[in-house]
Amino acid sequence: MGRLDGKVAIITGGARGMGEATSRRFVAEGAKVAIADVLEDRGQALAAELGDAARFWKLDVTSEDAWTRVVAEVEAAFGGIDVLVNNAGILLFKSILDTTKADYERVLGVNLVGEFLGVRSVAPGMIARGRGSIVNISSVDGMKGANSLVAYASSKWGVRGLTKVAAMELGHKGIRVNSVHPGGVDTVMSNHDGRARSDVDKAYDNVPLQRIGGPEEVAAASLFLASDDASYLNGAEIVVDGGMTVGTYYHGFPGAPGV
Repeated sequence: MGRLDGKVAIITGGARGMGEATSRRFVAEGAKVAIADVLEDRGQALAAELGDAARFWKLDVTSEDAWTRVVAEVEAAFGGIDVLVNNAGILLFKSILDTTKADYERVLGVNLVGEFLGVRSVAPGMIARGRGSIVNISSVDGMKGANSLVAYASSKWGVRGLTKVAAMELGHKGIRVNSVHPGGVDTVMSNHDGRARSDVDKAYDNVPLQRIGGPEEVAAASLFLASDDASYLNGAEIVVDGGMTVGTYYHGFPGAPGV
């Protein structure tokens, strides 16, 4: 038996990267998956590959009307929604002084407003069914600061607040709301030029695990939170970062390799 047998999940940004890995893992664990993304060709191809358990919906997460339409269509197609993985996100590297108001609002629109709209859109159906799990993808940059990431870090800190409030308001209605905080993950967002993972790992040698993460490792955390194994987790933060937020690993100190 799969850990998500009989469950229906919407995964935003589900056509590639962490979203694709999550879509694949959820289908493998028995879920019916609505792959929601703006990448129509890629999303359709992934749904076709995954078979009858997956369907693609084009979704701009910043559009309230689009959320209303997609949720209604998924409920009609699959009979209800048990899980939402708010995964869609964008990244912007700019200093505070170089970030325009439009830049800032665009990143917050996708990364924070998009997740808010997702929570608000699926909650009524989950409340009516008396159950549900919402997984909000934040970031390690929602746990700390990072130069050149003012818009991104602001949005991901905001996701933490959104998650806490939603967990408070929806928990007693049977809906668990938790957040996942990935560190560096080998996706197009962080490895846009497609370098070999062994080469990318070299940039992460100051992380305790001394490597970049794989999207399947983040998908495993989302799977846990979506499943009944996490039945008493609400408002929790799961950090999937190889120890990045623990601190910097110093090579050459006692106990390090070769010392």
